[in-house]
Amino acid sequence: MAYNLVMTEHFEEKLAKFLKKHPELMNQYWDTMALLEANPYHNSLRLHKLTGKLTGLSSVSINNKYRITIEFIIDDKEIIPIDVSNHYQ
Repeated sequence: MAYNLVMTEHFEEKLAKFLKKHPELMNQYWDTMALLEANPYHNSLRLHKLTGKLTGLSSVSINNKYRITIEFIIDDKEIIPIDVSNHYQ
């Protein structure tokens, strides 16, 4: 069963800056988002909960260097992208 991606204006602004800086990742980003919507538990996404100052959020990987930080609401089948960045930010 598919999940609903809830895109916020704040995330879309972050995404535009990210893709302007990394246009070579555009296809990987869109592939990741399509898979996330279809099956957030797919092994290639490497979905995991974050800790520290990001406790309460989860992360999926675009590739080995970049990730999308998400709020994952299982009960409502909603995924709210929060940020797109490298794994070390």
